[in-house]
Amino acid sequence: MLEKYEDLNEMHMDVLREIGNIGSSNASTALSSMIGREIKIQLPAVKILGFQAAIDHYGSPEDLIAAVLVRLKGNISGMILLLINKAFAEVVLDIFFGKKEIDLMNLDENEISALSEIGNIMGSSYMNAIATLSGLNIGVEAPSFTADMLGAVMSVPVIEFGEVGDKLLCIDKDILIDGVPLKSNMMLIPTVDSLSELFGKLGVL
Repeated sequence: MLEKYEDLNEMHMDVLREIGNIGSSNASTALSSMIGREIKIQLPAVKILGFQAAIDHYGSPEDLIAAVLVRLKGNISGMILLLINKAFAEVVLDIFFGKKEIDLMNLDENEISALSEIGNIMGSSYMNAIATLSGLNIGVEAPSFTADMLGAVMSVPVIEFGEVGDKLLCIDKDILIDGVPLKSNMMLIPTVDSLSELFGKLGVL
C-alpha cells in the first residue's frame, strides 16, 4: 500500500513512463489534427521532486509562465498542471493567429482559449491512456488558465497537496512541432490513494 510518492519503486516508475508513452502518442495525434502541423512527442521523463526542487527544476520563482490546470474526477483524484513557457506559447499562437511576439501577462480571450485547449488535449490524452489500460473511470474537468510567476503557479499544488506529502510527480516531455523541439513540463499530481488504486488495477505491487 502506497503512503507517499517516495514509496514508488522502479517498476511503478516504468509503468508510469509506459502510460506516458501511450498518452503522448494519443496527444501528438490530437495536437497535430488541431494545429495542422507535424507533432512528435518524445518518451517522457518521470521524476518525483519536492515542491522547491520542482520550482528550481522548471526555472526561477520569478519567471513568468502560463499554466493550464486540469482537475481529475472519477476513480482518480488530483490534477494535471501544464507549464507553458513563452517560446512554446509563441510557436502555438503564431500557428493559430500569426503572432510572432506575445506578452504572457496580456493574452486575449482567443489566445487563452487556444492554450487552454492544448493543455486540455494533453491532459485528457494522458488520462485516457490510464483509463484504457486500467479500466478505471477517469474524467477531467474543464481546464483553467493562469499566467503568473512560476512560484505563484506552483503554490496551487503546494496548498492543495501539502497535507499528503511534500513531493510532486513530474513528467517532462519534449514536443517537436515541424521538427523544432519545444519543452513542455506537465505535472500529474494524483492523490496517493489514487495511485494505489491504479497500480492495484494494473496488478503492480
